[in-house]
Amino acid sequence: MPLADAPVPAAPTRRRARFHPLTVAAVRPLTADAIEVTFEIPDELAEAYTYAPGQYIAVRARVGGEEVRRTYSICQAPVAGSLKVGIKRDMGGLFSPWAIDHLAPGMTLDVMSPEGLFVSHRPPGTGGRVVGIAAGSGITPMMSLVEHTLGSAPDSTFDLVYSNRTTTDTMFVDELADLKDRYPARLALHHVLTRERRGAELLSGRLDAERLRRIMTSLIGPADVDEWFLCGPFEVVQACRAVLTDLGVPPERVRHELFTTGRPDRPTAPRGTPPAGGALDEESHSISFRLDSTTATVTTPAGARESVLNAALRVRGDVPFACAGGVCGTCRAKLVSGTVEMAENYALEPEELARGYVLTCQAIPTSKEISVDYDS
Repeated sequence: MPLADAPVPAAPTRRRARFHPLTVAAVRPLTADAIEVTFEIPDELAEAYTYAPGQYIAVRARVGGEEVRRTYSICQAPVAGSLKVGIKRDMGGLFSPWAIDHLAPGMTLDVMSPEGLFVSHRPPGTGGRVVGIAAGSGITPMMSLVEHTLGSAPDSTFDLVYSNRTTTDTMFVDELADLKDRYPARLALHHVLTRERRGAELLSGRLDAERLRRIMTSLIGPADVDEWFLCGPFEVVQACRAVLTDLGVPPERVRHELFTTGRPDRPTAPRGTPPAGGALDEESHSISFRLDSTTATVTTPAGARESVLNAALRVRGDVPFACAGGVCGTCRAKLVSGTVEMAENYALEPEELARGYVLTCQAIPTSKEISVDYDS
């Protein structure tokens, strides 16, 4: 479908995340361990599922008797009536192996309305030079960004550096080749393989800081790049950001997104269960939160160091969250009163922090009373 079939905001404001049941329209294999899933969007939910290139959705399902939530980037330029995501098998994970082995057309999943700020901050249709650096399943939001950027601005160019272990592990390899055929002069593809030799030594090996610097200086040339998009594991994204900073790239031109923090020591599954490590008869924190115009209050022991999100889930099961690792930003709320400390933050922009927003999955109360507003 043409890009004009769906509205595309330039830099969307965050909206309250809500789940709706959506029907799976198609499941297509991408590699031996990855699939593309297409969801059908009914007319009555068309507005709720408008999205900008680079945004993500979350899916909610029960697998093995346990509720799981996972976030997946949308991998197509905006169109009306459907959206597509790429799912790669996470060894040891719950949802992705089940989805790859069992998901089929006609099944229904709870899907959250699109969110995320991994989007262009320039006006729609703006030309110029854009660069994307992706590793593994970090390619999924890039597919939407590449297709939309080149299709909506005839004077735009896109350089994509894409790292995988081998050719057979590479998601969307045929789709990228098709885009290259469609835009031969405006799309530059640089495939980097870590476990397979390529003709150029520069494109063979791990995408570490040294190799990134060489790629940026010899293949890309950062001086005239208008916008950068970085997506992949924690180590790759952090290395990219460090190299770009060292090369003098202004931070406001760089967008980044993680699909994992690489921090297994961090709790990532709040369940609303009673906290451990403290008793309610000792010093405690009172947490008040507003959600859907209704206010609730819950108490948590100071010694438990319980997150605002986990405490809130004990009294409201519909409190929004997805990754719960400080990455996606779904649990974002405004701190109205009191103080908290955040263990991690990979989602909130500096201006959001300045306006008082926190990630409730990472926010630990440090004052006797706090109040947060999910509706703000």
